[in-house]
Amino acid sequence: MSKKVAIVTGGSRGIGLGIVKCLLAEDYSVMLNGVRPEESVSELMQELRDAGGDVAYCAGDVSDKNARENLIQATRDAFGALHVLVNNAGVAPKVRADILEAEEDSYDWVMDINLKGPYFLTQLAANWMIEQKNADESFEGSIINVNSISATVVSVNRGEYCISKAGLAMATGLWAARLGEFGIPVYEVRPGVTATDMTSGVKEKYDKLIAEGLTVTPRWGYPEDVGKAVAGLARGDFLYSTGQVIMVDGGLTLPRL
Repeated sequence: MSKKVAIVTGGSRGIGLGIVKCLLAEDYSVMLNGVRPEESVSELMQELRDAGGDVAYCAGDVSDKNARENLIQATRDAFGALHVLVNNAGVAPKVRADILEAEEDSYDWVMDINLKGPYFLTQLAANWMIEQKNADESFEGSIINVNSISATVVSVNRGEYCISKAGLAMATGLWAARLGEFGIPVYEVRPGVTATDMTSGVKEKYDKLIAEGLTVTPRWGYPEDVGKAVAGLARGDFLYSTGQVIMVDGGLTLPRL
């Protein structure tokens, strides 16, 4: 195949869709994954194809073993190869609850999607990439985890989310260390306050905070900000930086006096 192939989980909306569009601009073939049924994204898929995008869609919840295996097989069937896995799918707690009152079902749901899902999807993708590398020494693959500033920034009313993101940060390091011998770099991108449907309910709150100086760059982040970072990593611009974190937060986490 002449084109490189990427999987983007959570790729049909928000940050994931921003990543998809940036990878398509780099002439990737892209498998989008999301939990919505295929008919619900048919209009979006047609728009991407009308713009020249080589895309396919596979519905499935990354927390489910069978869904992860189906996503990899669907990518094999559609494109025959995989060069980049972007672990982007993630959820916030259904209810923000103080950690003194949070319930286990919320914890399990968030951890299964945000941490277990990408961990074991990476396992599947990595083994396929190793297979391709063994068959063709010139093969170039990479894995990119889209994480969050919540990996280090504490929010006591959504502890399960913060813990899942801290765990994903460790997973980035683990996979980077394990896949180094195969020349497969693993990276992490950490967005800050980003304008998506997930954050639409807190727009007024963060408009005010940004106006008061929450971020060094005085605006919201946009999905394309994250997409451009992912595209640069996927392109191979940072091959000697495996295991590293790219902050896309407008300077929110920059220590200031």
